[in-house]
Amino acid sequence: MLKTEKLKLVSEWDKTFPQSEKVDHKKVTFVNRYGITLAADLYKPKNASGKYPAIAVSGPFGAVKEQCSGLYAQTMAERGYLTIAFDPSFTGESGGYPRFMASPDINTEDFMAAVDFLSVREDVDLDKIGIIGICGWGGMALNAAALDTRIKATVASTMYDMTRVNANGYFDSEDSEEARYAKKQSLNTLRTEEYRKGEYSRGGGCVPLPVPEDAPFFVKDYSEYYKGRCYHKRSLNSNDGWNSIGCMSFMNQPILKYSNEIRSAVLIVHGEKAHSYYFGKDAYENMIKNSKHTSNKELLTIPGAVHTDLYDNLEVIPFDKIQKFFEENGVG
Repeated sequence: MLKTEKLKLVSEWDKTFPQSEKVDHKKVTFVNRYGITLAADLYKPKNASGKYPAIAVSGPFGAVKEQCSGLYAQTMAERGYLTIAFDPSFTGESGGYPRFMASPDINTEDFMAAVDFLSVREDVDLDKIGIIGICGWGGMALNAAALDTRIKATVASTMYDMTRVNANGYFDSEDSEEARYAKKQSLNTLRTEEYRKGEYSRGGGCVPLPVPEDAPFFVKDYSEYYKGRCYHKRSLNSNDGWNSIGCMSFMNQPILKYSNEIRSAVLIVHGEKAHSYYFGKDAYENMIKNSKHTSNKELLTIPGAVHTDLYDNLEVIPFDKIQKFFEENGVG
């Protein structure tokens, strides 16, 4: 029997975006198949009645639901959906120990557990469930879509393939056996040291403001979001980062291997000027390569947009298109 852990949840509004008067909001919890209890914000149109199409949202990688996943969820609720924005296992208000770990398996399961939770609600139409994954959770959303036939439509926004970036480095600059071996050596040396001490270290979050002038643009882009306009005390990226060995297993786990077998609809949204654009472009191309299910797949490139524009820039995030995509593909 799956039992939900009692979590300590903040009751006051502590999001990095204003609360909408058009929707009702409450905290909810649900459990995944590893027994980890996840915390989520549930958003629902005011004066709602009957069954609603539903969407589960998570991401970015190292963010919390009080940041852009909550913004996406609240905005879609304003448009007539029942939505949840959840903290993944080991992060934010969700359970799981040790803290600040990531797992391609468990984090994919987090999305599927969110679908479990939505599927049994009396106010949700279980045949109209979609998911939205942002940044690193865009890749996790595609992996969930390849596994979970209950998901009718998936949006991956400004996505990262976390397996690729961990194995190959940014822009595939470390894509060699030698570079990977050196990285593994370093991480395993750290594992020994930390096991001996009996405690884990943190890898560090975003660079503090002001970011040095000679830093790459995407480093400044992240810091201005996480350390600046959308700082949150529970966000890993806003503070001390992941467990130093927390993402090690991603190096061996190609999560998008079966993406070309996804039968349900997928929309990948990415900024033309995003440093991460190659993740979205390649994920789309791999998804339709040798696939029998291409007619409901789409890559939408936003002209001039950088990576974090799709986090919180309401003039850039194509919510009209996202809503239309869900409606046209059975989630609306």
